[in-house]
Amino acid sequence: MVDSQYILPNDTSISLLDCCEAFQLLSKDEKLYAHYISRASWYGGLVVLLQTSPESPAIYVLLMKLFRAQTPSELQDTATAVGLSAEEYQAFLIYAAGVFSNMGNYKSFGDTKFVPNLPQEKLKDLVWQSAAYKQKPEEVESLWKVCGQLMYSLDDRQKQLGLGTKGITTYFSGNCELKDAELAQKFLDSKGISAYNTRLFKTAGPNGKTLYEVRLASAINDDAPQEGETDHKCGVYEFDGVTFRVVRGDYAPLMKKVVECLEKAKKHAASPNVVAMLERYIQSFNTGSIEAHKEGSKHWIKDAGPIVESYIGFIESYRDPYGSRGEFEGFVAVVNKDMSAKFAQLVASAERLLPELPWPKEFEKDRFLKPDFTSLDVLTFAGSGIPAGINIPNYDDIRQTVGFKNVSLGNVLAAYSSQKEKLTFLEEEDKDLYVKWRSSSFEIQVGLHELLGHGSGKLFVQDEEGKFNFDSSVVNPETGETVKSWYNHGETWDSKFCTIASTYEECRAECVGMYLCLNKEVLKIFGHEGDDANDVTYVNWMTMVRAGVLGLEFYTPENQKWRQAHMQARFVILRVLLEAGQDFVTIQQTTGSDGKPDAIIHIDRSKIATVGMAALRSFLRKLQVYKTTADVELGRAFYSKYSEVTDAEPHRFLTLRETVLLRKEARKMFVQANTRVEGDDVEFRNYEASAMGLIHSFVDRFSEGDERLESDLQELSTRDLHCWNHV
Repeated sequence: MVDSQYILPNDTSISLLDCCEAFQLLSKDEKLYAHYISRASWYGGLVVLLQTSPESPAIYVLLMKLFRAQTPSELQDTATAVGLSAEEYQAFLIYAAGVFSNMGNYKSFGDTKFVPNLPQEKLKDLVWQSAAYKQKPEEVESLWKVCGQLMYSLDDRQKQLGLGTKGITTYFSGNCELKDAELAQKFLDSKGISAYNTRLFKTAGPNGKTLYEVRLASAINDDAPQEGETDHKCGVYEFDGVTFRVVRGDYAPLMKKVVECLEKAKKHAASPNVVAMLERYIQSFNTGSIEAHKEGSKHWIKDAGPIVESYIGFIESYRDPYGSRGEFEGFVAVVNKDMSAKFAQLVASAERLLPELPWPKEFEKDRFLKPDFTSLDVLTFAGSGIPAGINIPNYDDIRQTVGFKNVSLGNVLAAYSSQKEKLTFLEEEDKDLYVKWRSSSFEIQVGLHELLGHGSGKLFVQDEEGKFNFDSSVVNPETGETVKSWYNHGETWDSKFCTIASTYEECRAECVGMYLCLNKEVLKIFGHEGDDANDVTYVNWMTMVRAGVLGLEFYTPENQKWRQAHMQARFVILRVLLEAGQDFVTIQQTTGSDGKPDAIIHIDRSKIATVGMAALRSFLRKLQVYKTTADVELGRAFYSKYSEVTDAEPHRFLTLRETVLLRKEARKMFVQANTRVEGDDVEFRNYEASAMGLIHSFVDRFSEGDERLESDLQELSTRDLHCWNHV
């Protein structure tokens, strides 16, 4: 029997991400703009298959062929004929929905592999009897040969994403280890090349000398300088005794489709600034220039309060085991005016709230760059998963000097709030309170996390001319001495803190949200005063503590690794609050009414403003100081201490982890709408909130005209497989 950690249960919750009403209120040009940016996002989203595992593209193409030849209900008749039970066919549909939702066969949230929850031979029988096989047997057999075994394999290395022997990743070839990633980062920094849109492949070059190929994502394959290009980096370099070759053309067929759609979107742009933004994106996706994408991002920041909001590119680095390479992501959403008004008030209050954070003013940005902060109803979110909130762009220099935007995804929040969640690990008297206020508290936490969490804090930097952006007499509040470390020119937060950068920053942002959610002004902005405000604060802290316990699902004892940045961050916060003592937070491991292991969380709400805040204040200040001063050594040691999971008394976290796994709930999947140009109008199409509906939406999204793209995907995958296995 397969460990439940590696399957998606048949009762996995699936919700419709509803944007119909908001879309219908758009003008014709706005609808067309939204449509073409959506198409660009979906084509780019296929890149994630190539960024996840060697077999992901083949699994995806196989599933698309099966469901294009037969609808899920038609294929069910074939399944019954070959002996699949109703439960086994549902397991297959859930698996297919999972591959489409995660853009691969590894969970976007947790990074563990998931396999079909039915016997391999039965699935093979279904494939061999399908209409797709009867139409093109050689193609289907070829796909099965690539992915049939890997789809089911749970060898130790293949259980999770990771680098070298610790897991699977296609950001690197299979023979790369941590030392290769570190050497490559030093090379990239020395040449001023961002890792965001790269992958690294290691081979033996001439005379057996190690050769590293750095692949830039681009539509063109020509490595020669392009017209207007100011940051050409392609070429062969000798570095530290090895050879690096920087080349263009990674994901080229997919990037071409992205560029084509962005060109069409330009015709319906709302302003010259948006046209300039798209032109820079097009340049970036054509040539592989991150500098061009950064210029486009600057235009995007200036586009305040658009009706149709979007962002696209290589964005989040959570799934790169080294923490520097971005996963492709693209979203399109429509502004929710009522909720956006609350966030605008929060932005207006930001400069009064920032001084409350527990670090000296010298460690805060010289000037708060007021961002655009909107609540959006998502039309399209392409990538491996859908967050509840975003703070972008992730380029440190732009965030520090130009600004950023905050986005709260309103219909995503609503979908999570409506989910009938198992209220595990809560005291009975807390459950009603949790149900009543979880949506409100989450809304506030997301707002504070994005705006004043990710939006706060200064990085001390020395530029290329040797000038500092801080006074040399600034005192480090942790040591009482003047600051002795900073970021040198070319170094970034991601490149410096690499493997812990994402989780460390998420932890800092979560702490800021918890810290400021006691503020009466903040609570009033969101409509909460008096006892209700106190309840919202309590539920926010309760939610974070519970999330720290639930986070244990995403820890792997075998290699002592965390697989999810946010959940590691929440566990760290749990550890900090437990360490505060005075019975502020306690966890009682017990036996449930069903006779199975259980646990109960208790928070003394009377001590949140005293014991809790004191512990959080000290912890958060250290996080910021280490980040500001680029103190990797102390920052890593400090964060790693709180990330440790042992079975030592009194908390016995490894034992608690077994209880969490026993009572865990599968993460929700979302069905998204499609748009299609019909004559001079844009048709909007919704689907049912089920595995069949989700599958139907993907078949419609990539229609018969996109079969050539699937062939390209197979070819790219085959090339990658050869390189990935080349040792």
